[in-house]
Amino acid sequence: MATNSWRISTVNGALLALYFVPVWTVVAFKIVVSPVHGLYDLPNVAVALFLSDHLNFAAMNTVRFAWLLALGKMTVVAFFAVFLLMTTRASIRKSGGCDEALALALGIGSLITFGSMVMASRVGEMAAMRLHATELLLLLGGAILMAVEPPFQRDAPVRQWPPQPEIYPFSSPGS
Repeated sequence: MATNSWRISTVNGALLALYFVPVWTVVAFKIVVSPVHGLYDLPNVAVALFLSDHLNFAAMNTVRFAWLLALGKMTVVAFFAVFLLMTTRASIRKSGGCDEALALALGIGSLITFGSMVMASRVGEMAAMRLHATELLLLLGGAILMAVEPPFQRDAPVRQWPPQPEIYPFSSPGS
């Protein structure tokens, strides 16, 4: 009678959150502490090189874009954290109420990693491109799993056969 309320997309989302929350938090805080130095770390070096080489950003514009990148990564971290908090409650997990937070984290994270991967390929930074391609495949795999998995099925109520006649003891039979 006890059904398993853990769907495979929920487990996959929790595993993705366990990777992205600490990693992207550290990367974002490095950018917040020192925008230029944090932008030239391995996870963001392709973005920094693309901005300086192809778009000819000035120093202040590079710092602003670094903060915007940190804000985007912290938004993804926040949605993953909300998803993890919502999965702790069985009633929310069974009804699929945590899927929206996971979908937003996967969508925004996919956009950030795809853009970073394209920038890494344009500047020829192969290590950064491998990192962003791996993260993009993780996020897209989670999104595909959410899209393909059928919705959670509730247990159907048990019906008696043959159906019992409805008896109303305090009513007249003709009314």
